[in-house]
Amino acid sequence: MLLDAVPEHIRSRLTDYAQLLRINRPIGTLLLLWPTYWALWLAGNGSPSISNIIVFTLGVFFMRAAGCAINDFADRDWDKHVKRTKDRPLTTGRVNAWEAVALFGGLCIVSFVMVVLFTNTLTLYLSFGGAVLAFIYPFTKRYTHLPQLFLGAAFSWAIPMAWAAEAGELSQITWLLFTANVLWTVAYDTLYAMVDRDDDLKVGIKSTAILFGEADRAIIGALQAMVVLILIIIGHRCGLGTFYYLGLVAMACLFIYQQYLAKDRERDACFKAFLNNNWAGFAVFSGLVIDLVIS
Repeated sequence: MLLDAVPEHIRSRLTDYAQLLRINRPIGTLLLLWPTYWALWLAGNGSPSISNIIVFTLGVFFMRAAGCAINDFADRDWDKHVKRTKDRPLTTGRVNAWEAVALFGGLCIVSFVMVVLFTNTLTLYLSFGGAVLAFIYPFTKRYTHLPQLFLGAAFSWAIPMAWAAEAGELSQITWLLFTANVLWTVAYDTLYAMVDRDDDLKVGIKSTAILFGEADRAIIGALQAMVVLILIIIGHRCGLGTFYYLGLVAMACLFIYQQYLAKDRERDACFKAFLNNNWAGFAVFSGLVIDLVIS
């Protein structure tokens, strides 16, 4: 293999960078990608440009990696006290803080250049908002119990960007889709935060899992119901048909399954429920694409 010819110390460094950027854990990229694709396919009436698909697929990958780098930079002194994160490269010192900041900046620049070269002015303006949200989210957990809301905005900002790139304008549907995704992100990231709740309480990290307390599953369920309701409204306004709604039924069934998984609030089960959201996003995308193709 090609990597066998690379010196061991370089391979070790590349492995540390890959772990910092979560290249070995694609779930975050997928959770960003599905809503971005929803926007592209809706804005493009089922036929988005190949250029936009490539740009936003790469952009999602790069910006998610950038977000992981700046998140670990912000959490480097706290992660060592959390069971799930204590062995991360930045926490253990295998990667320096300045390297994480440099990677964040470099990946943002690469993403910005793609927007400049291959999209339009409106998308370019919107990209500044995306960069700001990606930077500030990791620091919000020091000051508010709603960092998941900021993550939701950051994870959803690709929706207006993708819509603008494909349609050249924004619409009410854009912001309905944005709202649905913010609510969905708060729901699944609360499940994720439930995994670390005990550790976060000890070190003073704030989250919706801590804020919601014993009402966590009920609030997550309410958020999930609102996501499905807004997506139904979008389907009605866009004149979508049976396959789209079947995708929403699949999403709703997966949400019920997630509630079952998290019923005892056990770490591993809550994490499994969080991971299951990938299939919820994929279900909606599949139903949407099939419906647009056959209509």
